[in-house]
Amino acid sequence: MTPGHGVDSASGRASSAVLALACAVQFMVVLDVSVVNVALPSIQRALGFDDGSQQWVVNAYVLPFAGFLLLGGRLPDLVGLRRVVPLGLALFSGASLVGGLATSAELLVAARAAQGLGAAVLAPASLTALTTTFPEGPRRTRALAAWTAVGMAGGTAGNLLGGVLTEYLSWRAVLLVNVPIGVVAALLAQRFPGRGAGNGPVRPLDVPGAVLATGALTSLTFGVDHARTHGWGATTTTSALLVGLAALLAFLVVEARFAREPLVPLRLFRVRAVSVGNAAVLLAGAALNPMWYFLTLVMQQSLHYSPLLTGLGFLPHTVVTIVVTALVTPWLMGRVGSRTLVVAGALVAAAGFWWQSRITADSGYLEGVLGPAVVFSLGSGLLNTPITTTVTAGVGAADAGAASGLMNTTKQFGAALGLAVLVTASAGDLATPQALAAEHGRAFLMIAAVLVVVAAVATALPAPSRDQAGQRPT
Repeated sequence: MTPGHGVDSASGRASSAVLALACAVQFMVVLDVSVVNVALPSIQRALGFDDGSQQWVVNAYVLPFAGFLLLGGRLPDLVGLRRVVPLGLALFSGASLVGGLATSAELLVAARAAQGLGAAVLAPASLTALTTTFPEGPRRTRALAAWTAVGMAGGTAGNLLGGVLTEYLSWRAVLLVNVPIGVVAALLAQRFPGRGAGNGPVRPLDVPGAVLATGALTSLTFGVDHARTHGWGATTTTSALLVGLAALLAFLVVEARFAREPLVPLRLFRVRAVSVGNAAVLLAGAALNPMWYFLTLVMQQSLHYSPLLTGLGFLPHTVVTIVVTALVTPWLMGRVGSRTLVVAGALVAAAGFWWQSRITADSGYLEGVLGPAVVFSLGSGLLNTPITTTVTAGVGAADAGAASGLMNTTKQFGAALGLAVLVTASAGDLATPQALAAEHGRAFLMIAAVLVVVAAVATALPAPSRDQAGQRPT
């Protein structure tokens, strides 16, 4: 074996280890967004949530996740991935233990918020590990395709796992299962490279920026949700929205003028792929992530599926998403370009959600769940990898963590705000299974409309080079 070959082999093994561990971390983080969905009716009955407040079992996780992703994205540059990942896993697993043992709605929501903080540390670390290990080009495209596919698989597998655990054990098991997984993952995370170990001068964390970002996201989401029951003119609603907007403005001022190491260097927005791409990511998150919430409820409350059958009902989403995201999309990116795939994927997904909006309490599985699932899973599989590749392209290594944190933040904030808006806008008479199906159908129709807007925004994305698209230059 030649020396050069040995170096290449060692480098390849190290890169494969980074990819495997980054995917494992991403799977765990995304899994917990969806694993509670199937258990929501059981949690509601056990802890006394009402029909509107149960969404906070989801949003209590998503909002801190989104708000502190920017701060989490900077941590690997200061203390190193080998330290950051076990820290995030310890927080995540400990909060899962508390949530699984919770005896009140308030304690469960608090535990879910702590889980979100742990996830905010883990998610950008996994993406930063990839973007700093794999240079732009075909290898990065394949790595991001695998990372994206695993994340989407975590979202869909969470519904199946949640169904099995809720059906045969308890809703508590959907949280307690994270504890042994987190311990094993923490041991494996020791294989992360020591990149960014923090041996140089310690740079200050932008804690004020993180607090303002989280406050803005939480206030805006609470204001939208409060409007559902009290109206847009209510004092509490308008106050929450104004506080959220003021916090967002203050965040921008802090980032531009006062933060020595801003969470979001505003120069990033001069890159068209970053500014336009994050707008598309925000809208896509607002459309695709809340789908699990509404589809879970319609299967259990309108179609009367058990938790296990509901989880099994999500299997087609998993299969189609993994195949399209991991195998089909990277091949297509080198031939038609990422911008074209984002536009096409958003329109295909919109068609699937329009079909899903036609569901009634008398729908069978084939026409009510399976058919729409194949179509919108195909569309979402086509758009997710190219939008991730586009948003992280053209960003220097010094801003890799910030760009990763920004993309994850916009996606998660879109998910939280989208869920609150959709719950508010689709609310109606919930007295019968037919009425419930009609309410959820309105939500799916609005999701389809948002995805049409995603397609329109994506037309402004820059056209990638052939190498960035995933095909080696000639």
